[in-house]
Amino acid sequence: MIRSLSRYSALLVACSLTAFAAPASAWQLMTVEAAEVANKIKIGGTIIPFKEVTLSAQIPGRVQYIAGSEGDFFKKGSLLVAINDDDLVAKRRAALAQLANAEANLRNAQVQYNRELIAPRSKSPSTMPGMGMPTLFDNLFTRNVGDWMGYGDPSVERHAELFSSVSQVKQAEAAVLRARSMLEEIDAKLRDARAIAPFDGQLVRKMVEVGDTVQPGVPLVRFALTQYLRIQAEVPARLIIGLAKGQYVDVKLDIGNVHTKARVAQIYPVADSKKHTVTVKFDLPEGTPGGPGLYAEVTIKDVTSSRKPMPVIPKDAVIRRGSLPSVYVLDEDNKARMRLVRLGIDFDDTRVTVLSGINPGDRIISSPPKNIRSGWSPTADDGQGSDEESKG
Repeated sequence: MIRSLSRYSALLVACSLTAFAAPASAWQLMTVEAAEVANKIKIGGTIIPFKEVTLSAQIPGRVQYIAGSEGDFFKKGSLLVAINDDDLVAKRRAALAQLANAEANLRNAQVQYNRELIAPRSKSPSTMPGMGMPTLFDNLFTRNVGDWMGYGDPSVERHAELFSSVSQVKQAEAAVLRARSMLEEIDAKLRDARAIAPFDGQLVRKMVEVGDTVQPGVPLVRFALTQYLRIQAEVPARLIIGLAKGQYVDVKLDIGNVHTKARVAQIYPVADSKKHTVTVKFDLPEGTPGGPGLYAEVTIKDVTSSRKPMPVIPKDAVIRRGSLPSVYVLDEDNKARMRLVRLGIDFDDTRVTVLSGINPGDRIISSPPKNIRSGWSPTADDGQGSDEESKG
């Protein structure tokens, strides 16, 4: 019995020593300092794809085929939309027949020219039956006597016949060219009857459905490269001097409170004459969550304004209970008092600026313990305090 009591007493002592040996809270007391901070302005923007095109109808007709639905991925050269082209196919067959006829006429004209060049018709005997004595008499006597008396010039007639044959060849060549042009025009319209993916991307929106009748200029689908995203923002003209192509800026996405950095990709050379803003595009890192159309905030330094000192505190000193952030400040009696603050922009990765609520020189508690209350004293961490923070 005595041994059991002794073991029990030793166990209680060991538990007590273990409780007193528990590590204390990691809170720290520090004095608020001021630092010169450049004014930064948050500009709202919209996430856009790296590339985006709207494919429109080029010919009138009925939509015959649409590939997939919104969100489907297609390779470059894939067929996205097809418009019925039966009438164009019929016109193409007619154009092929016309081209064949024109080519046949061209070959005939070339043969007639060669015949005239080698065996002129003016010197050939007629196809009269028998010996053809009248024609032979004409070639031997009538032509020569007429030429001697000035009634004809065989060289001029020869030239005229050759020129007529050449003209027929040129006309046949022009007819072939015209037929080929008509065929190329129909082929171009046949290509316009199909909307082809200009690059690898996604179908982000369909404006028509199969069976719809469209006219030239009617939007069919919207196709975009969404693997890489950008932010497009309208930046006030006075802030443009603080931006340069290739520069990185802080970005906050309106999806899960995501913070990241974006690179300045393009600055438009002309400002909007009504809004006095300049369009700027920022490249987001690959794999950034979200998609086109979402809201984003871009933080830009205002280099035109002078720097001013502002209080800077550690981020772990800020307590967020409800909608308003607060910090604990030690008063003259070394008592903790909760004070509501209005935070500014991040000074660096671990510190944040304060717009109002505290001043340089105030003593604040960084990483405050969980049992801290207004009235808490660092010298007596008993967890007792007033209930002022519930009023705040």
